[in-house]
Amino acid sequence: MMRNIYKLVFLSAILFAVSLSTANAQTVNGSIGNGTFTPGKTVRATVYLSLPAGLHANSHNPGGEYSVPTVVRASVQGAHVGAVSYPRGRNRKFEFSSDTLNVYEGRTAFGFNINVPASYKSSTLRVNVTVKYQACTNEVCYPPKSKDVTLTARKQ
Repeated sequence: MMRNIYKLVFLSAILFAVSLSTANAQTVNGSIGNGTFTPGKTVRATVYLSLPAGLHANSHNPGGEYSVPTVVRASVQGAHVGAVSYPRGRNRKFEFSSDTLNVYEGRTAFGFNINVPASYKSSTLRVNVTVKYQACTNEVCYPPKSKDVTLTARKQ
């Protein structure tokens, strides 16, 4: 009897560890143009949310009443960040929702322009980006989370 209880506890611990690693397996990265910028010009930046197989994230317009949308926020000192371009997600039906939801899967790109004024003096452009999203499996959603990344480019 005790042996079976130990086995059950051990298996539960393994399943919990696997679900935690899946819940934290998403990555956020990106770049500014080709890594350089020119004062007085606009440069395009792209941020990527990468989700491993078996996970999806609600899109920017998920469609479900209680679904947390993916939101990308970018800021930079001394320059202006334009509106983020959100890609169209994929409509999917899941067991946990009576609604069809719009989701992102795999690697999703979010783009935005950075208008660098001619008076910009620094030799480096640093853009702070936060991606807020809710990752889900086909059965359940994890709590929403945010991941931060700093994109950099050097003056051309």
